[in-house]
Amino acid sequence: MSSAAPPADSVAFCAGLVRSHDFPRYAATLFAPAAERQALLALYAFNVEIVRVRDQVSQPLPGEIRLQWWTDMLSGHVHGSAEGNPVAAELLRAISDFDLPVEPLSLLADEHQFDLYNDPMPTMAALEGYLDATCSALFALAARVMALPSEAAEHVARHAGLAQGIAQVIANLPRDSAHRQLFLPQQLLAAHGCQMEDVFAGTETPNLHAVLGQLVGEAEQHLTTALSLLPEVPAPLYQDSSKTPSPDIMKMSGSAARRSFQSLPVFWPVMEPM
Repeated sequence: MSSAAPPADSVAFCAGLVRSHDFPRYAATLFAPAAERQALLALYAFNVEIVRVRDQVSQPLPGEIRLQWWTDMLSGHVHGSAEGNPVAAELLRAISDFDLPVEPLSLLADEHQFDLYNDPMPTMAALEGYLDATCSALFALAARVMALPSEAAEHVARHAGLAQGIAQVIANLPRDSAHRQLFLPQQLLAAHGCQMEDVFAGTETPNLHAVLGQLVGEAEQHLTTALSLLPEVPAPLYQDSSKTPSPDIMKMSGSAARRSFQSLPVFWPVMEPM
């Protein structure tokens, strides 16, 4: 691990970005030691930057250019401007300090090109492939920051990411459908006789409830599998941080803290196995 201290402003920028746009993951980082927390914040800030590209552009091409900048940066084709970007600078530091693989980060950015278009998600397998390259990849990278790489951790990360990703698809349905974007697999819609136009119109139907019910079942299965595999994950590289969270956690209101702990799957990379 590098002994060089990162610039305080870049660390603060990443922390502020994650706190504003992905609070559950921000709260999870409060349980990590300082060096690991900075790396986690870099990963999560990178994810925020990638995910919000679709909300920052009105046409796909500018979005593709922004995503391409990140993949070029990760491949070493961007130099001066990368150093001036606090998220890029922190991400490169985390990659170096924790020997993180670059390919999953590049694939994560590439996969989010799907977000720029209104193409429907064709099948459940396609949705799981998308979530595996995005949500699961982020879990796996966070796990590599918190503990030595292991096959067990990879398996937990995959199922935890799929569970969380499916839940996000359901939670984001009103917003996505308002933009005529649909992550619900057409395969499931057809199987339950649910019409896309009804979803776009915000019409609640028994058919749509059946689709969502099947997705909830899929998410629950993945979460159950992830939790069952947790005891096989090697102990983290530290021992006491789950007992002594960052002082920042003490500044949270009681309601905010309760909301954070309700998202327990988000916390698994920074908790010791039971």
